[in-house]
Amino acid sequence: MTVEVCVCIPARNEADRIATLIDALATQDIDRPFGVALCVNNSSDDTGRIAQHAAARADGRFTLTQVACQFEPSLAHAGSARRAAMQLGVEILGRAGGLLISTDADCRPPADWVAANLAASAPDRIVGGRIELDEDEAEECPEIFAFRRHFDAYWRRVRAIEDRIDPSPWDPAPRHGDHTGASLALSVDLYRRSGGVPLQPSGEDRALVEAAIAAGGKLVHPQTVWTRTSARTTGRATGGMAEDLQRWIDAEARGELPNVPHFDHWEARAMWRRDLRKDRGTTGLVEAERLLPPMPCDMTLPMIGSS
Repeated sequence: MTVEVCVCIPARNEADRIATLIDALATQDIDRPFGVALCVNNSSDDTGRIAQHAAARADGRFTLTQVACQFEPSLAHAGSARRAAMQLGVEILGRAGGLLISTDADCRPPADWVAANLAASAPDRIVGGRIELDEDEAEECPEIFAFRRHFDAYWRRVRAIEDRIDPSPWDPAPRHGDHTGASLALSVDLYRRSGGVPLQPSGEDRALVEAAIAAGGKLVHPQTVWTRTSARTTGRATGGMAEDLQRWIDAEARGELPNVPHFDHWEARAMWRRDLRKDRGTTGLVEAERLLPPMPCDMTLPMIGSS
């Protein structure tokens, strides 16, 4: 069976969550079959078997191809796992190519997720999907969802600053700002030109995006593309979202709000990007920005509705 799109999933000890993702993929409203590439790596539970059983319930909506990897300790990290899953996706799509969509094993995409990625895609386009916390978990951890609303408001103001000073012709407002491995799509050709997922312990998804931009890709953030991810605070990847969520809980327990960069820093950065882009282009800008030190977190996260 020929498929034009493949969902690529790294998974390690995800027996409790992988069926939720597989079941969500079975409800996709795309009008054609698609592939699912699952890399079960360094697992000690039944992730693979549970995924196979869930896929059997999908009534042929997709074909699950699974590989089991046991990476040596120095390579047992998110970069190796996501790279293996994406490479399996490349093999599934074959010589004709197609669209690779990365996601995580603790995600629950809406029914139009694959179709929305396809609609937003183009040969040289990198499609970042908006990440929402799974609303089914809101009652279990309401403080996390409250913090997320504050952060969403903060990032909307940041994007408004960027769109005012340094708008992108191919990524216009309204847009979100997420481009993580939980929902990231690009063509097989662009993936190959970028050199694949870098073998680094964390931040491999952001590094892939940077490499794809350097290879001529255009990053877009359409509001139509989004997925849910779990609100768990014990994740699988170093430096991942779960660690951020745990920091929010810790801050709430201390009666504090996290610190974030002041909006003045974002305004200065947007002007810097605009001016440097004129001289060095988007590729040169990405390379230069990678060398900058982190912005200082010198402002308390604003509460929703604050000025």
